[in-house]
Amino acid sequence: MSKLSSNESPSPSEVPGQEGKDKAAPAKKVETEEEEIDIDLNAPETEKAALAIQGKFRRFQKRKKDPTS
Repeated sequence: MSKLSSNESPSPSEVPGQEGKDKAAPAKKVETEEEEIDIDLNAPETEKAALAIQGKFRRFQKRKKDPTS
């Protein structure tokens, strides 16, 4: 094993009892800062896009409910 300076963290292979644990456990993502999205919700293009998305989603739901059509 190599010596670590005070500001280095040990690699997973150097930590006792951690062999194979980091691969099996999913990484938990902690988001401390929210990303700000700047979209003008009153813009006509935004309204058109929203209506198009809603229409596609409704057709998808209808086909999912009634697969014969």
